[in-house]
Amino acid sequence: MNDSSPQTPAEIPIRDESIRLGQLLKLAGIAENGAMAREVIDAGAVEVNGEVETRRGRQVQRGDRVSVNGEEFGLPSEDITPVAEPA
Repeated sequence: MNDSSPQTPAEIPIRDESIRLGQLLKLAGIAENGAMAREVIDAGAVEVNGEVETRRGRQVQRGDRVSVNGEEFGLPSEDITPVAEPA
């Protein structure tokens, strides 16, 4: 039997409200360095919220969805980094 249910996209946790697209590709393991991120972006293989993105410096916001060659991931809508309680 073929499972046709949609997969839940991976979420990449970040500390700030946004991150540059090139940095996100490195954090997600799509690119090893900035040059590789630029190649993937220049090839037109990256979409942000369903639209092809060609700017490595594009700020990706929480809740945005990024797709690289059909593999989708994104940023969580809220900070999931544990916050230390004040002493």
